[in-house]
Amino acid sequence: MHPYGRYATRGQSDIYIPAKIAWFAMEMPSFLVPVLLLWQAGSLDGMGSKFLTFMFCGHYLHRTFIYAVRNNGCPTPLRFVLSGSLFCTLNGYLQGHNMIYCTQYDDNWITGFRFISGIMLYFVGMSINIHSDYILISLRKPGDYGYYIPQGGLFEYVTAANYFGEIVEWFGYAIATSTLPAFAFAIFCACNLGARAWHHHRYYLEKFDDYPKSRKVLIPHIF
Repeated sequence: MHPYGRYATRGQSDIYIPAKIAWFAMEMPSFLVPVLLLWQAGSLDGMGSKFLTFMFCGHYLHRTFIYAVRNNGCPTPLRFVLSGSLFCTLNGYLQGHNMIYCTQYDDNWITGFRFISGIMLYFVGMSINIHSDYILISLRKPGDYGYYIPQGGLFEYVTAANYFGEIVEWFGYAIATSTLPAFAFAIFCACNLGARAWHHHRYYLEKFDDYPKSRKVLIPHIF
């Protein structure tokens, strides 16, 4: 897990980027690369492929052009921005290429249980993720880099409600696509965000004496 935000140690050689620019630069490749692949391919066959590609790009459309602009977090180390951009470039290419050139969904698939249940999970997870992100954003005023106890939504039950939503979202996408790259990304996301959620939980417990002890780390009532 790369140290950034509350865990970053400022070194003399580090270059820091404003949060808005940093998140825009990191998230953009996951949106732009599939769009360029689609432009090169010309079109997608079938409503299933089109809708699933729209789902993947839709997440990063929001992260790039809406979340990044509203983000008022701490300045981010350039090395983290570069590594994040590299990952998003590779993952955007993998997911986009797989969806455009390696899959095809017939009418039976897009009316089947896996497709419909996966889409439902995706949108439930996305709504939790977006709602939780904006609860966190609303805790700070511009120029304020302090940390506060989030209240409302799924934060009443877990420390990392935004991460829980994103994990649910990508597993929903993986179920709907039923492809190896999508499941690999969902598992990576769960491992990476799960570890960060654990660190966040410990941080809040150590920093705030009044932090609700009933809150779990990531999964309501379980973990």
